[in-house]
Amino acid sequence: MATDSTVRIAGRPIGAGTAPFVIAEMSGNHNQSLDRALAIVDAAAKSGAHALKIQTYTPDTMTLDLDEREFHIADPNSLWAGTSLYKLYGEAYTPWDWHAPIFERARALGMIPFSTPFDDSAVDFLESLEVPCYKIASFENTDLPLIRRVAATGKPLIISTGMATLAELDETVRAARGAGCRHLVLLKCTSTYPATPANTHIRTIPHLREMFGCEVGLSDHTMGVGVSVASVALGATVIEKHFTLDRSEGGVDAAFSMEPHEMAQLVVETERAWQALGEVRYGPTEAERKSLQFRRSLYVTADLAPGDVLSRDNVRAIRPGLGLAPGFIDAVMGRTVARAVPRGTPLSWDLLK
Repeated sequence: MATDSTVRIAGRPIGAGTAPFVIAEMSGNHNQSLDRALAIVDAAAKSGAHALKIQTYTPDTMTLDLDEREFHIADPNSLWAGTSLYKLYGEAYTPWDWHAPIFERARALGMIPFSTPFDDSAVDFLESLEVPCYKIASFENTDLPLIRRVAATGKPLIISTGMATLAELDETVRAARGAGCRHLVLLKCTSTYPATPANTHIRTIPHLREMFGCEVGLSDHTMGVGVSVASVALGATVIEKHFTLDRSEGGVDAAFSMEPHEMAQLVVETERAWQALGEVRYGPTEAERKSLQFRRSLYVTADLAPGDVLSRDNVRAIRPGLGLAPGFIDAVMGRTVARAVPRGTPLSWDLLK
């Protein structure tokens, strides 16, 4: 299936022909402060991120106000152990009246702002704010009614693939395309927080591209930039990372979020990785041509008189590369020179009888 190379988000092309599209995910790192949220926008823009993403929901659109059974986070290894789902979402959600100022600040700083909706009311609200695209979170990638609702807007759709089987992704992609999505990006994702590199499996990226014929990227929950940079070498054209001002200040997602200096490094290194991909080619590049002179070649290493015989005592392969290629050494052994040849002369056929 051919890859759709026409994806554009707010006019910005997404694909192999341009540097990876880097998304800074604020999530709940605003810690319920609009001033902090706007400071995160400022820091993301300064770091060079191309987009700023938030999440649009309320605790009541996500779950029930219960703190028992499956509504209580009892896993001792969870970052959020000991609280309820409802309380967690209450701490993490971005108030809807903050969306407009956050988006306005992002646009003013040259970033593309958008969001992840979690129900129809969120989609309706985001449409009123004229978002240029949508993101579907991993935990909603099997919510086909939500996917159809978002796809029906006709805007580019980014879907994280965390936990989804290939069969589930097939249903998801068919639902999106069937409802009107023409510009789709799938993000390889591992839904653990943080994720380990060993559990990230970025070799899936080219397989996703082949299977679904769309742009593919990475929603990266690992620490550092290594996994994201490696994913670009495998064809990732979008990179999403959670972002905060300072992990030590805490917050629901702070433990696995990038700080500003790390995001700046991510932007630089993923672009370098993309630049390094180039094309399949052999032989010297234009920039390498001036280095050809420093290859080894055959040189006369002793003063020769007319009629002297060439031997390994008076011909060697040395640098620079202005003489015959070293591979001709056996062909010239035993030949005689037609004239006097001073030491340090590059060997050429016209010197020989």
